[in-house]
Amino acid sequence: MLIKLELQFPAEKFDHGSPEDAISFIPAQIWSPDATSVQLREFGTAIAFSRSGERLRIKEPRARWHMTVILVLLTFVSFLLIDHFCSRKYVVAQPALQVAKREAPPRLAPSLVGGFQVPENLRYHPGHTWALSESPSLVRVGMDDFASKLVGKIERITLPQRGQWIRQGQKIWTMFRDGSSVDMVSPIEGSVADINEAAVRDPGLTRKDPYGEGWLLTVQSPDAKTNFRNLLGGALARWWTEESAGRLQRKMPLALGALAQDGGVAVDNLTAQMPDQDWAVLAKEFFLS
Repeated sequence: MLIKLELQFPAEKFDHGSPEDAISFIPAQIWSPDATSVQLREFGTAIAFSRSGERLRIKEPRARWHMTVILVLLTFVSFLLIDHFCSRKYVVAQPALQVAKREAPPRLAPSLVGGFQVPENLRYHPGHTWALSESPSLVRVGMDDFASKLVGKIERITLPQRGQWIRQGQKIWTMFRDGSSVDMVSPIEGSVADINEAAVRDPGLTRKDPYGEGWLLTVQSPDAKTNFRNLLGGALARWWTEESAGRLQRKMPLALGALAQDGGVAVDNLTAQMPDQDWAVLAKEFFLS
């Protein structure tokens, strides 16, 4: 690399004088008697003198510039390494955050109302079916604890086919008992995504575990958010269950007794001793079918 150093001389000295005259303007401490060069002894720099170019050129030793280039490159590489390790640390920490976000909150224990379980994390139709949102458009559906105990031991249950469109408040499945049948209504509107084959083979699951293994359908509901606004939840769902338990107790005083007052759990088959015809009428009244 070549660096030029321009030294200004008075025009009259340079134009009419000799090279020696021009050199005389260079400070004495860097002057060498050699007519062709000036030595910067402190810095080890050679200055070549040119009469025709009216300039003095300084040529720096190449070794110094090589070291400068190497230092610049090392500095640049250091910054790249620091940035790489910082970025890697951030990327490694990120999956841990995502795993933590995916952890589901603990499921709420069902509260007992009038002898019947009413889980807080579900929404209920007044016809005693429940809905659970599993994604923005996928909803799991079943019958609530009140319905399962009122239905009792059923022989079979028929469910809609996959892909069938169902409407909120209209028939969703039919249960059969000793020649009598009763329908229940859907808490949600949409297309049937899946059915619980285990519950079809063993209808007793709906009575043993209505909120777990006894679920009946999953529904793909494009307008689930609006549908959920029409359902009961929280204090309103508890009030509705308590009101239903009170009505059932007035109709069947011997079956329920003082159940609502003593805080006990209703038996699995409340209508076991009831004639099938009376059972169907009672069930239709509570299931709004």
